Amino acid sequence: MKIQWWGHSAFRIETGKATILIDPFFTGNPAFEGQNAGEAARGVTHIVLTHGHGDHIGDTSDIAKETGATVIANFDLCMWLNKNRGIEKFDPANTGGTVSHDGFTVTYVNALHSSATITEDGVSHSLGNPNGVVLHFDDDPTLLHMGDTDIFSDMGLINELHQPDIGIVPIGDRFTMGGAVAALACRRYFDFSTILPCHYASFPIIDQTADKFLAAMEGDAGKVRVPAVGDVLEL
Repeated sequence: MKIQWWGHSAFRIETGKATILIDPFFTGNPAFEGQNAGEAARGVTHIVLTHGHGDHIGDTSDIAKETGATVIANFDLCMWLNKNRGIEKFDPANTGGTVSHDGFTVTYVNALHSSATITEDGVSHSLGNPNGVVLHFDDDPTLLHMGDTDIFSDMGLINELHQPDIGIVPIGDRFTMGGAVAALACRRYFDFSTILPCHYASFPIIDQTADKFLAAMEGDAGKVRVPAVGDVLEL
């Protein structure tokens, strides 16, 4: 498995059978400036969205239309993307549900955050609830992208049900957990072998480094990988 961080919460995952973008926020992402959106989206087969905020939907519509990728998102968000953004290939799910694709599955789990409602032409559209996503692969480690969230005790149930090996964890504070709380979530509720922090070092009002997270991880800091934007990690 190859994983690239493209800033904020955006990740590219390459496996034997699929190339997946999670929350592909490129345009307007300060951390993505100077990067190549074409390279980030090259060969993408699937786009997985955690929730309906603009810094997570990002460039989904343009990428899906250019690549023919299938969009996987909560039901409300899928319906809005179909009707209002012209997305034709989509696969809706909701909290607790699993969808299967070639070589992997996506399960939607809880996240403690807010969601979005968009008003267009006088009509309000709900974009669904916030979620994390668990990706089980046929031939690669299980991955949990927590989405945007605070700590909550039912993270223990997510671990019991899915036993994720790789954790993508928001640490930037203000809109998600800060570094110390994110470290507590990882150490108390999960047994990750590899942890990738996200949702930091983008907008100036959130934390700019992973230092607080690394310090709070203490003896488990060796599990944390802190890539530069665009770096390729082989796991």
